[in-house]
Amino acid sequence: MSPARGRSALSRARAVLRNEAEALRRLVPKLDRRFVKAVELLLECKGRVVVTGMGKAGIIAQKLSATLASTGTPSYWLHPAEAIHGDMGRIRKADVVIAFSNSGETEELTRLLPIILRIGAPVIAFTGKTASTLGRHSDVTLDVGVAREACTLNLAPTSSTTAMLAMGDALAVVVAEQKGFRERDFALLHPGGQLGRRLLLRVADLMRTGAANPVVRRTRRVRDVLLAITGARAGCASVVDERGRLVGIFTDGDLRRHIDSSVDLAGRAVGEVMTARPKTIEPDRLAEEALRVLREYKIDELVVVDRRGRPVGLLDVQDLLKAGFV
Repeated sequence: MSPARGRSALSRARAVLRNEAEALRRLVPKLDRRFVKAVELLLECKGRVVVTGMGKAGIIAQKLSATLASTGTPSYWLHPAEAIHGDMGRIRKADVVIAFSNSGETEELTRLLPIILRIGAPVIAFTGKTASTLGRHSDVTLDVGVAREACTLNLAPTSSTTAMLAMGDALAVVVAEQKGFRERDFALLHPGGQLGRRLLLRVADLMRTGAANPVVRRTRRVRDVLLAITGARAGCASVVDERGRLVGIFTDGDLRRHIDSSVDLAGRAVGEVMTARPKTIEPDRLAEEALRVLREYKIDELVVVDRRGRPVGLLDVQDLLKAGFV
């Protein structure tokens, strides 16, 4: 691309962004009692929020449905053409229907209106023409009209779909806040995301157990403990008394601290060179809390103990790394 064409492309792109930004700015004064009524309808909905629309508006409708569902409001998207051929059976009186159409005269939607009215589900319209068929026959009509599309021909849905998207986000966010939707609720609906991991995973889900969790008596020789640690591919061993209760931990740090001060370190009882009273955590605690303890005390391992103080697992900082916590 020549420098002249490059400058022209940048100039046109800036004009598009200014056009769409202006469309959003003009939405703010349009927020009134109608928006409040839309919020009330969604808060009072005993069924599901059915979102529908054709073409580009339909894509925006899908996004709103997904946002509602992920923020605590059960919702699904209904293709209006499919609805005409049988999918209307999915709509119930307890539902709320949100319909997107810039013109308000989209044939597939206007054909659905009489059926929706007969079912008795309230309708919220997102339209650029409030006096349209859709606008006049909806319980609530939200004005998302724009002065002009960003498209040079003023034809391709650009600024109008941006306005629909933003108004939908405003509606979803306000409804979620009014419902008291919190981080933990979000995590329950997003278990695969980082937030879900942080708020849902517990120590028991990540800790090493069985052969991967070396536990030795305090009378065991250091050489044997080192073999146990190596065999488990761990960074330490939990040291217990005769009743199986944790009394200490032996790490590579303990090995380094004593290797020069003991002629026969390998033959000494591990109870003589271990770190007593190590930091511990219970298996039902959140993994996020374990990470906080590791960071606060600048350690790499946490012994997981039951209520009797017996080691039941081992949590290494590497386990948290693999789970995406760090």
